[in-house]
Amino acid sequence: MSVYLYGLLVLMGVNILMALSVYAIIMTDQVSLGNAGFMAIGAYTSAFLTVKLAIPLFPAIIVGALVASIIGFLIGIAVFRLEGLYFVMATFGFGEVVRTFFLVFEPTGGAYGFRGPYGTTLSLVCAWVVAAIVLFWLLGRSRLGRSFDALRDDPQVTRAMGLNVTALNLGAFSIGAFMAGVAGGLYAHYMFYIESGNFHLLMSAMPILFVILGGMYTLWGPVLGAIIFTILPELLRFMEDWRLSLYGAVLVAMMILRPSGIVSRQMVRNIEKRIRRIFVKDTSLNA
Repeated sequence: MSVYLYGLLVLMGVNILMALSVYAIIMTDQVSLGNAGFMAIGAYTSAFLTVKLAIPLFPAIIVGALVASIIGFLIGIAVFRLEGLYFVMATFGFGEVVRTFFLVFEPTGGAYGFRGPYGTTLSLVCAWVVAAIVLFWLLGRSRLGRSFDALRDDPQVTRAMGLNVTALNLGAFSIGAFMAGVAGGLYAHYMFYIESGNFHLLMSAMPILFVILGGMYTLWGPVLGAIIFTILPELLRFMEDWRLSLYGAVLVAMMILRPSGIVSRQMVRNIEKRIRRIFVKDTSLNA
């Protein structure tokens, strides 16, 4: 496999994890512009552990993701008092605070960046992606996942059912922060060098685009969206800076023509029905 293709597949895996981190929050009908901040926390924490303390990569990524998740929980306590645009702006502010913090924090290199983290392989990224997809698949079929769906569909009814809306929001936000932290750890140890500028606003905005265009109401929508928008920029390199204009045009067209995204709930249900029919036919033939 060429170095170029290898790197593209690693980046695709990181993008899938970031898309799932956004999907976790959207499951409760919230949108966050702070996921790049959680990604930075996971990246810098895991890199510090592996480079400075010689801790193995896997536990370092876990610790980095847990730190991101805990901070996400604490930040969520404050920001979930806000609603709508105010919530979005608060998460954006958090992301900028984190980016600025690592810009001036000397133990992790400050403005010079942090050098030395390595060890991310394609197989490790694939393992994390598969684990994340299985986790979200199980979550979607659990009582907690159904509670998330209820909260997204109608918060008032969810409260009337006796469910703790704040706890559900904090849970989803913490899961999203954890996934972003994992993505950050894998990203840092593949790039060998990170700086605060890597975790800018676009790193929070692009995963939202993945989820919206892929389909925000199914697990497979964010995955497909991340795959498409990892490959698409490479296919459109000849357009140079015009690529961003094309992304905007595609987004507008999708919101008009297919607001539910590429993968809708009905599409997933139809595919599942067909698979069940095939399975039933095969079972009856074998009998």
